[in-house]
Amino acid sequence: MKYTTSLLVAAALVAYAAAVGVSGAAEGFAKGVTGGGSATAVYPKSNAELVSYLGDSSARVIVLQQTFDFTGTEGTASGSGCLPWGTGSSCQVAINQNGWCQNYEPSAPTTAVSYDKAGVLGITVASKKTILGIGTSGVIKGKGLRIVSGASNIIIQNIQITNINPHYVWGGDAISVDGADLIWIDHVKTSQIGRQHIVLGNGASNRVTISNNEIDGTSTWSATCDGRHYWAMYFTGSNDLVTLKGNYIHNTSGRSPKVAGNTLLHAVNNYFSDNSGHAFEVDAGGNIIAEGNAFNNVKAPIDTGVKGSIFTAPSSSLSACTSALGMACQANVLTSSGAFTGTLSTSFFANFKGKNIASASAASGVAASVVKNAGVGKI
Repeated sequence: MKYTTSLLVAAALVAYAAAVGVSGAAEGFAKGVTGGGSATAVYPKSNAELVSYLGDSSARVIVLQQTFDFTGTEGTASGSGCLPWGTGSSCQVAINQNGWCQNYEPSAPTTAVSYDKAGVLGITVASKKTILGIGTSGVIKGKGLRIVSGASNIIIQNIQITNINPHYVWGGDAISVDGADLIWIDHVKTSQIGRQHIVLGNGASNRVTISNNEIDGTSTWSATCDGRHYWAMYFTGSNDLVTLKGNYIHNTSGRSPKVAGNTLLHAVNNYFSDNSGHAFEVDAGGNIIAEGNAFNNVKAPIDTGVKGSIFTAPSSSLSACTSALGMACQANVLTSSGAFTGTLSTSFFANFKGKNIASASAASGVAASVVKNAGVGKI
């Protein structure tokens, strides 16, 4: 009987492993990404196994079903920092990384800092990887993910990344991409992060889709000293194509996202909520179509001093998108929020032609839909 039971258990485990896989498919610019494809799923049991699987040269489906806590694993660093945003207990402190305090905030009060070294640099993720959480159990704590140096064809789905030196700017990013291609970040929750929740760096990140994620800016410390994280998302790659769809971006105070560096961004059907500063910061080189988004209690949907180009799909100009997207745009909805600012531009629309474009639905149903579906444990 024991032998028969063991066989049944083994068979069930094999069937379960075979059934584990990505939910849905990437829309927009990263359409066609396959990650680890049909590779047999692996289940890391330790931090070391996780790091090894993520960084090796094999195509892998890496299933997370526990918390991987890197806090304290690389020791503590002590040094100098500064207080450019205030000296109150709710203000973030800047680590003096590469002389940042002297170079950018020379008049700010100085202070001693002590932070967890593990958070500063994320785990390297190599090509052809799928990182997949089960339910809400897949958590990486105290360290982020880093996709660089030509890595491509990567899927990150249904995990949470949290508690990366939230007190400290330059304490670490949740997901950083720089010099990569075909990246899909889906149903991920990021929270309690020191620097950026998602950053696409100066190198070309090429085709990226960021969908159905929860960017939770709630924090004890922030650069605006009000419990809302300022450094939410920063897209500044070289000729990057970024689809931002169906994300719940809340309790932030700026850079939600900041767009620069010849980045073409299609921001569609996102829900921006409870932002005490600005959502879009449009720097030089940023080219954005923002359509079908819902804004609730967002002080400034667009920061002042627009240097790039953004099209906010006013109701009188929805058909202007047809030539670029192959369909008319959906109007955005503003509730208890500021007005859109800046000059509407369509001069960059030609750059969308021939690309994979995510579909858009009416903004009226976005808030409820996104809150219900975005983030970890909702696939």
